Amino acid sequence: MRIVGIAGGTGSGKTTVAQAIVDKLGEQYVALIPQDAYYRDHVTLPFEQRQGLNYDHPDAFDNELLLEHLRRLRKRDSIDLPVYDFSSHTRSTQTIRVPYKPVVVVEGIHILVEQELRSMLDIKVFVDTDPDVRVLRRILRDVQERGRTVESVYTQYLTTVKPMHDAFVEPSKRYADLIIPEGGENEIAISLLTTQIAQFVSEIDSAVQT
Repeated sequence: MRIVGIAGGTGSGKTTVAQAIVDKLGEQYVALIPQDAYYRDHVTLPFEQRQGLNYDHPDAFDNELLLEHLRRLRKRDSIDLPVYDFSSHTRSTQTIRVPYKPVVVVEGIHILVEQELRSMLDIKVFVDTDPDVRVLRRILRDVQERGRTVESVYTQYLTTVKPMHDAFVEPSKRYADLIIPEGGENEIAISLLTTQIAQFVSEIDSAVQT
């Protein structure tokens, strides 16, 4: 089994790179695990208080549960992936069943920040994209997909997103095995990454056939 960690700032193109791996190898070989699914559940807090939490700090994520799920997948067990509701800032009662697959792609802004999580990764990738491009993508995503207002996204970016990126995300780049400039636009780097992973899958298929 190979676990691939894809980190990078908000709007850098992590999901595009992760999806490229799925498209190259096929869903039968790849399980895609977004770190965003593992936000801590603050359902007991009033909505106004949940709105004011810092969701860009590493502590916002339930990495204990993420690590447990990665360990279970290594043991060829299935997991129940959490579903997070970004409009209410709570974890849904529903989950998504994810079976064992030979390749697991974990993508999120803080994937390379914590040592214990890094130690679970066989390949560590950092997607590096210009800050102006990232913030524009963040605005579009949060407004269109997460029900936010432009004003709230703007305020969040200045108060938490940028400071947390500078403090945690950008420094974690030094732990990457591969840095992909320009995110999903860098077809050559993505091709090199997917080819290496595809070779591993091919070796598994050959071993099974023999």
